[in-house]
Amino acid sequence: MERISHWLKRIEDFLDQQGKGAWIAAFVVGFILFWPIGLLILGYTLWSGRMGCWSKRRKHAFRSGGTSGSESGNAAIDEYREETLRRLQEEQTDFEGFLGRLRRAKDKAQFDQFMHERRDGGRNGEPETA
Repeated sequence: MERISHWLKRIEDFLDQQGKGAWIAAFVVGFILFWPIGLLILGYTLWSGRMGCWSKRRKHAFRSGGTSGSESGNAAIDEYREETLRRLQEEQTDFEGFLGRLRRAKDKAQFDQFMHERRDGGRNGEPETA
């Protein structure tokens, strides 16, 4: 087992020295030879951050506490940002309430129309044909 892990570490170091293209070639060849190997290599490159596409975002989100930004060090800017975020949150809440009232009014109008048509026996002012 130790020999296998040493061998895998040497391959990993070699591919790291060659760059992203070598990792891409490795999982393409893995897919060609036996698809589970290619899938494992692809998963490892994404999980380990070897491709560099998601790792920077995850580290940034972790450092900033998962928020859109951290304190700037300038109290006036921080207060302005907090006030703007609070105002936008209020506007979003108000807009969602408006949309809910709009949906309820539309649903009620459709229901009232249905009930009116039902009371008329399915006729919309058209004579029944026999």
